[in-house]
Amino acid sequence: MKSEIHWMPARVAATRDLTPTVREFLIRPESGAATPHEPGAHLQVQVLAGRMQTRSYSLVGEPDGIHWRIAVKRMDEGRGGSLAMWRLAAGDRMLVSEPQSHFSLDLGAPAYLVVAGGIGITPLVFMAQRLAALSARSGAGVRMLYGARNPEELAYLSELQGALGDRVAVHVGAAPIDFAAEIAQLPAGAQLYTCGPVPMLEAVKRAWSEAGRPLPDLRFETFGSSGRLPTQAFKLRVPRHEFEVEVPANSTLLEALEAAGVQTLWDCRRGECGLCAMNVLAVDGEIDHRDVFLSEHEKKSNSRICACVSRAVGTLTIDSAYRPD
Repeated sequence: MKSEIHWMPARVAATRDLTPTVREFLIRPESGAATPHEPGAHLQVQVLAGRMQTRSYSLVGEPDGIHWRIAVKRMDEGRGGSLAMWRLAAGDRMLVSEPQSHFSLDLGAPAYLVVAGGIGITPLVFMAQRLAALSARSGAGVRMLYGARNPEELAYLSELQGALGDRVAVHVGAAPIDFAAEIAQLPAGAQLYTCGPVPMLEAVKRAWSEAGRPLPDLRFETFGSSGRLPTQAFKLRVPRHEFEVEVPANSTLLEALEAAGVQTLWDCRRGECGLCAMNVLAVDGEIDHRDVFLSEHEKKSNSRICACVSRAVGTLTIDSAYRPD
């Protein structure tokens, strides 16, 4: 469990389509003032997707003190949150949190490599702007790699090029980026910031580790929505609590436990912190690990699962962390 979120009323001030699948929202709190935020911050939003659910969206770009800016990728096969957001129009009312951050930017490094994949660009726009200003002041090296499946999906590219110019390298298509070569060009003490789909993050982590770089100098965030297997309902068993439920396709394992009254531990709800990791007792089917917390060995052994983002196909039996008094 985590401390209660303070929700506040806000309205959609405007929307615009950045790509065929990415829509930007300007959100204005009804108080009239949007709290400033640092690069890497996010906003939590309540959306009606069958039931009221909480979604987390990265804040985009320099704050203006009036609006918060987010961008939402439409996921037709997702859990419904993005489709609910896309149904909103200017003037619609919503509940949002104050900006929060688990992905802060350290301005003390001699050089930076920023890596974005798809909608993972959203928290990195403000970072690119801040790093461009740092580079102009101190001469710190900055380079950005931005990958997407096709050129139509390169949201915010003009803003990024306006900040960093030709230091933005675009990669379009399915061909893998040579992260090892990019990392090899960095001086000692350089930092890497990345956000994108889990397979890309895992590739970056492997290249960073194989290069012998200090793990604290690799900072990442994931949107926790991508996996190897299609999202579908699966059966969940928890012998300690003597119950069995079906986890719907539009619900996470963590949300299903909460709905069943099982107290759970959690923090980020994005597969990064590991607080919600639970022991797996058995799996009749396959686990789709969508977190970036568990090691490759733990994922292969299927001994634990991060309940906030990871799923299964078939039947999953777990032991929750909750113990009655």
